[in-house]
Amino acid sequence: MKSLIFYILVFISGSLVAQESSSVITLSEYLSYVKKYHPIVKQANLVLNESEAKLLKSRGAFDPKLEVDYNRKTFKSKEYFDKLNATFKIPTWYGIEFKASFEENEGLFLNPEANVPNEGLYSAGVSIPVARGLLINSRMAVLKQSKLFLKQAKANRQLLINNILYEATLTYFKWLQSYNEKQAYKEFLTNADIRFNGIKKSFEAGEAPAIDTLEAKIALNNRKLNLEKARIKLIKSALELSNYLWLNEDTPIEIKDNIIPDTNTLETIGNTLNVSDVIIDYGDLNNHPKLKSLNYKLKGLNIEKRLKYNNLLPKIDLQYNFLSQTPELLRSFSTSAYKSGVNISFPLFLRKERGDLKLTKLKVQDVQFELKTTEITLKNKIEAIKQEILSLQQQNKLTSEIVEDYKTMLRAEERKLFLGESSLFLINSRESKLIDSKLKAITLENNLLNTTASFFNILALSDDPIVNEKRTI
Repeated sequence: MKSLIFYILVFISGSLVAQESSSVITLSEYLSYVKKYHPIVKQANLVLNESEAKLLKSRGAFDPKLEVDYNRKTFKSKEYFDKLNATFKIPTWYGIEFKASFEENEGLFLNPEANVPNEGLYSAGVSIPVARGLLINSRMAVLKQSKLFLKQAKANRQLLINNILYEATLTYFKWLQSYNEKQAYKEFLTNADIRFNGIKKSFEAGEAPAIDTLEAKIALNNRKLNLEKARIKLIKSALELSNYLWLNEDTPIEIKDNIIPDTNTLETIGNTLNVSDVIIDYGDLNNHPKLKSLNYKLKGLNIEKRLKYNNLLPKIDLQYNFLSQTPELLRSFSTSAYKSGVNISFPLFLRKERGDLKLTKLKVQDVQFELKTTEITLKNKIEAIKQEILSLQQQNKLTSEIVEDYKTMLRAEERKLFLGESSLFLINSRESKLIDSKLKAITLENNLLNTTASFFNILALSDDPIVNEKRTI
């Protein structure tokens, strides 16, 4: 009887309870849902839409314009004046503006200079800024800046999406860690239960002292307590994971009980997050979205600086218009009938213009300093995380070997117990060390996964493809 009990103890203690049918959701499947349906990702797209709308608005400054100015005054049955002035303007890139107009005036008290032929007077001309506003002007600068802001918004959008994917990935790893811990406690509970039943039967057969059953029962209850704690921890992490899972029409979904994480995530994370080759050589940082965003911001400020320099010039606008009563005849527009003018203005001290230029220069310097600091910080962080990953990979390998060695020692102690050369106390001591090493291995694996995700986050690789596999959760 004793031999049979210990035979069961040694060879069955490592067996697992059959699991219910479950379905695995991989990290790539999970991130596909996050990237496509999460509200914050959609919110990041709004930033891009806003920049596109601003670009459209800035292009409106170059839209042709039709202006109509009509004034009429009648008093004591007398028509003082009836004036109509319609103008069509076409602005161009370099501040030059083409325009055509029609003027018709009549009345008893018209200003003599407003007298025009009865059929009206047509004009076609151009307005040219020869100093301020020729090579660069406000509408030209705004359009250029809007194009840069759109590119900057794309880079910022990538950073926003990258952050939400990073947070979602950490939550998945937390869920995976909780699941692995529960499975470990479940396995050790099975061992403790088998051991307790074997000792109990040995006691009933008079082959084991009563104190051994008490010790086996204490170990069993400890395993049950640990399993219950792990179960609650898994439920909480699953609910936290559900915060990132959405479907169409902003419908949140919740992880079902039969959905479990992929326990082979460590082997596939490099391909999932597209960092397997980057860890070896992360390459040039010029395409990093943070640096690209700062570069676009710097280019926009340089455009503004050019505009401020241009504002130091005097404002000199030349206008020339051909006049005609018969616009259908092109030869009627000649230099013998024209209206011309010049408008000159120049602030004497230029204090406002010089102040604006100085402020813009300070903004440029500020962004230049930020750009250099960010580049150095990114390089140092990337190198630090790279070294940490390499170290954790080595630690993970060593920890796995330690766990296997503790398993071997536990099996050896069980054989010694079978031969009557050990005790239940030593068995429980060996198993406690195995449990500690197993939990440390799970924690270390989680640290390696989190550090790899940090590498993904610091490189901002969210625009790289993530396998888009979807199914019912």
